[in-house]
Amino acid sequence: MRNNSLLRVKRALLALLLATNTNAADASAKHDGYRLALPGYRFEFPRDHFNHPDFQTEWWYYTGNLRTADGRRFGFELTFFRRGADNGAAVQQASGGSVWDVRDVWMAHLALSDIHGGQFLHAERLNRSGPGIAGADLKQARVWNGNWETQWALDPSLAGGGTQRLKAVAERFSFDFALTSDKPPVIHGTDGVSQKAEGAGKASHYISLTRLSTKGEIILDGKHFSVEGASWMDHEFFSHQLESDQSGWDWFSLQLADHSEFMLFRLRRKGGSPDPFSAGTYVDPQGRTVHLTAKDFTVTPGKIWRSPATGGNYPIEWMIEVPSIRFKATLHTPMVQQELTSNSRSGTSYWEGAIDVEASRLGRSLQGVGYLEMTGYTGPITGLN
Repeated sequence: MRNNSLLRVKRALLALLLATNTNAADASAKHDGYRLALPGYRFEFPRDHFNHPDFQTEWWYYTGNLRTADGRRFGFELTFFRRGADNGAAVQQASGGSVWDVRDVWMAHLALSDIHGGQFLHAERLNRSGPGIAGADLKQARVWNGNWETQWALDPSLAGGGTQRLKAVAERFSFDFALTSDKPPVIHGTDGVSQKAEGAGKASHYISLTRLSTKGEIILDGKHFSVEGASWMDHEFFSHQLESDQSGWDWFSLQLADHSEFMLFRLRRKGGSPDPFSAGTYVDPQGRTVHLTAKDFTVTPGKIWRSPATGGNYPIEWMIEVPSIRFKATLHTPMVQQELTSNSRSGTSYWEGAIDVEASRLGRSLQGVGYLEMTGYTGPITGLN
């Protein structure tokens, strides 16, 4: 009986994800009751590190490149998603406001890239808030989905507003990391919004911690690895989705040896051409930022890898140029198979993995690492997007 009940709950959550996926044609209906990302938003920390239930969609992305003392390399991803369910108010009214009401759907993705071992492991989970099953809460200073979580120790004297402990457990691996930000939060875009299409509200509020010093332990198949390196955290909240003529995006985070960083995203139109609302941010070694519009940089795909699992054709080599600061970079991945294939009907398969950076700025050679995300290469994006 209990198993049947759990199955019904999971099916209901999947149905909600499918039902709440939206496009430009039904945007006005889907966004009623949800706040839009508009210019002039006043960011406050630590509040804005946590939940914004008045926006329909929100995510917290953690990625990083780590090494053991003897040079064994790992990449990791831990991502928390929240998606507002349009019928939340109706459910609450009909049931009297039970803790089990589905007002938000919470999804999480977990991945480990064992670069030297040639293994890519990943898992996903789908939950409702329930009595503390998943959530993001300022009072607890925590974002979580089951036993995958980041727990903050808030401290306004630190650059990022505090330290974090990132933990996750999967079937074959687990990790436990301590994260300390070397720089204050970066607010992307202009006037508090990262614009994604023409029109008011077709945007997100987008925050990053671009240089998180990371130390901790990975347990893989029973073996313990002490690791350290650098991580990156992205946090976005918004209510607008992709336009009908936008098919996906390519997102890049670069961490360079001179202590500078880049975030770039290349929105793609159907047919593959870049969208004019592609944008980015350059963060200099002191933490000062420069907003980059689509006219300020070029991102050119190179070698293609075809996924044997999904048939997706992913560019795994890229060229980046930012002429205004005389920056050029070649990106490639040390492991081509870093595709997350979804197990659920509502999920979307996408490629997200560790990359290496060979760059130059002002004629000076720079090495670096980063993460690359590519979506929309296996079909329409559905679910939490």
